[in-house]
Amino acid sequence: MTISTTSKMTQHRAPILIGFLTMLRKETTRVFRIWSQTLLPPVVTTSLYFAIFGTFIGSQVAAIDGFSYILFIVPGLVMMAVITSSYSNVVSTFFGAKMQRYLEKLLVSPLPNWVVIAGFVSGGVVRALLVAVLVLIVALFFTHLVIFNALIILAAAVLTAILFSLAGLVNGIFAKSFDGINIVPTFVLTPLTYLGGVFYSVNKLPPFFRDISLVNPILYMVNAFRYGFLGVSDVSIRTSFAIMIALIFALLALSLWLFQKGNGLKS
Repeated sequence: MTISTTSKMTQHRAPILIGFLTMLRKETTRVFRIWSQTLLPPVVTTSLYFAIFGTFIGSQVAAIDGFSYILFIVPGLVMMAVITSSYSNVVSTFFGAKMQRYLEKLLVSPLPNWVVIAGFVSGGVVRALLVAVLVLIVALFFTHLVIFNALIILAAAVLTAILFSLAGLVNGIFAKSFDGINIVPTFVLTPLTYLGGVFYSVNKLPPFFRDISLVNPILYMVNAFRYGFLGVSDVSIRTSFAIMIALIFALLALSLWLFQKGNGLKS
């Protein structure tokens, strides 16, 4: 490869990198600017879960897999905060960009569609990871934390944040009103989260209900995250990561296709 060819490739990549970093800075700044709406609510909500389910009710519940009940639910509650934060961040920012015509400016810019998608998703990932850290800090006031494998914890959190950021993006594309961005979180996301093994081990369920639970993808994310802390899981860790990666690629492909078709990208 000649020097001139290398120089041209560098010049081509520079605007793309600048565009992505600009979107990342904008999304990150938004998270901190309205911290009372982006960071505080999940911390307060999770604190109530720790107090009610972990302390008051948990003290009456027998240990699960050798761990106290509150310690068992900590990873699930953190993952629940990651899911809701990443999803709500992207669906709200994307829909807002569509309504304010900001998205149209991005679409006519030289940035490839995948960079625009990455810019929105990065905001959801940043918010989700910040919320996860804050919730873990709150958890220290209620119990001690055990870390079995930090790499698995980080990988599960990042992949889950990317997955639900993409899901929020797809929801934002199809949403035609503010009511439209609340339908999926209310009627799909919340039930799946509560039935995803956050508060219980699916191995304690009757075979029929356990088989039904295994269809829930959130179960695998919660258990992968829990395995990173406690070293125990109701499902295979390899299967959990395989499902997360497969869903990410599926949603990414769908997002790219929708951007290419232009469906739902204009208010």
